[in-house]
Amino acid sequence: MNPAFAQQFAHDWIAAWNAHDLERILAFCAEDFTMTSPKIASLAGEPSGTVRGKQAVRAYWGAGLQKLPELRFDPITVLAGVDSITLYYNGHHAPGAPDTLSAEVLHFNAEQKVHRGFAHYAV
Repeated sequence: MNPAFAQQFAHDWIAAWNAHDLERILAFCAEDFTMTSPKIASLAGEPSGTVRGKQAVRAYWGAGLQKLPELRFDPITVLAGVDSITLYYNGHHAPGAPDTLSAEVLHFNAEQKVHRGFAHYAV
């Protein structure tokens, strides 16, 4: 993973999320994108915790953005792997609510589109 690409991607990804621009977020993702998160069961009704395909991810993330209109991410750091990055950030969900330390592991395909994502939250 090119460090400059990893840093730029992290900046652009967080900016898109903080703008609540779902189409801009999804533009980073491959059509066969698969997302795994502990929050999928409650928001998407998928007990496996995984949604498959860009349309399913659009529905899941759209529901999350609608439910959390104050959602904001403050980046902490980005780590680069071979074909992946890990983003550490604090998630702010609502005024007065505690921050959530979070990490997303994003795997890229040959076109530098995200094709697998894994969300992790502090316990």
